[in-house]
Amino acid sequence: MADQAFVTLATNDNYAKGAMVLGKSLRNHNTSRKLVVLIGPHVAEPTRDVLHKLFDEVVQVDVLDSGDMAHLSLMKRPDLGITFTKLHCWNLTQYSKCVFMDADTLVLANIDELFEREELSAAPDPGWPDCFNSGVFVFRPSKDTYGKLLTHCEEKGSFDGGDQGVLNSYYSDWATADISKHLPFIYNLSSIAIYSYLPAFKQYGHEAKVVHFLGKVKPWNHTFDTKSKSVKGHSQDPSTLHPDYLLQWWELFSTSVLPLMKEEYGDKPFHSGCEAGEDVHDVTPKVHVFQPPAPPQISSQQRKQQWEQGQADYMGMDSFDNIQRKLDSFLK
Repeated sequence: MADQAFVTLATNDNYAKGAMVLGKSLRNHNTSRKLVVLIGPHVAEPTRDVLHKLFDEVVQVDVLDSGDMAHLSLMKRPDLGITFTKLHCWNLTQYSKCVFMDADTLVLANIDELFEREELSAAPDPGWPDCFNSGVFVFRPSKDTYGKLLTHCEEKGSFDGGDQGVLNSYYSDWATADISKHLPFIYNLSSIAIYSYLPAFKQYGHEAKVVHFLGKVKPWNHTFDTKSKSVKGHSQDPSTLHPDYLLQWWELFSTSVLPLMKEEYGDKPFHSGCEAGEDVHDVTPKVHVFQPPAPPQISSQQRKQQWEQGQADYMGMDSFDNIQRKLDSFLK
């Protein structure tokens, strides 16, 4: 299978941490395919050295930016413009077929069977299921496709300002043309979607093969206590990442990735995100656990309206544990 590869992208050192964990999780589940990481010019040299130890190929690419600030501003996610760099994956023509995976994904089981799918195979996006989520997709590298995608960007732009908008408008028949190109959701399980349909997660969650940490706050933005084996929350967004998957990510990072980083960085400072007593590498302040104020009492009707508007109180009444207890009580 030398002409097939898993591909990911790291435009900076933080996303490189995610790529390292992703690569290690693929290795741990005995993939038979090559591993390739595309990196931006701002990735530090010691970080590149670690990536070389985990990936078969490390390829530096230029950063493409949509420049579409109106759409990016609309999404309140200006950082997504840089994901246009993802389109470089179609230039990997030394491979006949690839599976692209965002650096904020984590593999929970062997997924080599994805190479039996054809371009463009992807899972539905939890926000709009007639669109696919571009965090995991099967594709065939092609200079011709790459050129057409760039032309499409220039002529059509992106309806969300990022790569997902471009790819969905380019592969516009994904929703209706061929159901075999619809990957089951277990290959791109959004950690946010877990809470929006908790009964389905309880029924099918054990089958998940890839978890995707969607949202602005990523696993590496949290802090891990290596002594208690616990993850400390992030004050900006403490609730959208499922605690079990978050813990899996950090355990893999602390045991398999962090030693490689310390080996390459030596005495040079870097922020690991781990709390391990006297860790000389942690030169930036730790993120403290966020304690939100007690929410005001609201009526059941107001609470229903908040749910419908996507404003559930995930840290309070609508926390994962509370919902699970309610379900357990109901099922019994």
